[in-house]
Amino acid sequence: MNLDPIREYLLETSRTAARTAEACAEEILGATAAIVESLRGGGKILLCGNGGSAGDAQHLATEFVSTLTVDRRRDAIPAIALTTDSSLITAVANDFGFDGVFARQVDALGREGDVLVGISTSGNSENVVQAFARARAARIRTIALTGESGGKLGALADIEINVPSSETSHVQEAHIAVGQQWVGFVQEHALQLPHHRIENRHMGGVDEF
Repeated sequence: MNLDPIREYLLETSRTAARTAEACAEEILGATAAIVESLRGGGKILLCGNGGSAGDAQHLATEFVSTLTVDRRRDAIPAIALTTDSSLITAVANDFGFDGVFARQVDALGREGDVLVGISTSGNSENVVQAFARARAARIRTIALTGESGGKLGALADIEINVPSSETSHVQEAHIAVGQQWVGFVQEHALQLPHHRIENRHMGGVDEF
């Protein structure tokens, strides 16, 4: 068996992670600051995506609510994946169309001061795009995890982490690494997070955290 494809795949995973660190570090820190600010103000984290990205949304919500590591006991962090309730999702899809399955939940569960994380490798998942449009109208800050193109989602996001790859699997690997870093940073440093200035694209001006 030729081992070269295995080595090359894993090397490309590491190269994608390195490029993401170089290109997106400022946005990753800004997203972390936005999440901490929301939590400090009594807000919560909503997450959505499709397919593997739905799995990532659930994975990250679990890490926030439970804990990243069992040796680090801390208070639960309020986070909800909008991808888990099959009765709700199928009802909304049947009654309003699948493109509205996340937007409807943003209407029901989202409040000003919350954060919505949308995960889409293409940046063009219409149900995530519509959820971002609804969140923007409700003054819910939005964070997009996208791939190289950014798509429509990037243009709607307050903060976009645009992984510099067009290969879906490597984009998804970078997304989960970024999300795990958020959880670790929030649970370890939330109370000591330094003030950090990030541009708020759609609410005007620059925010300090």
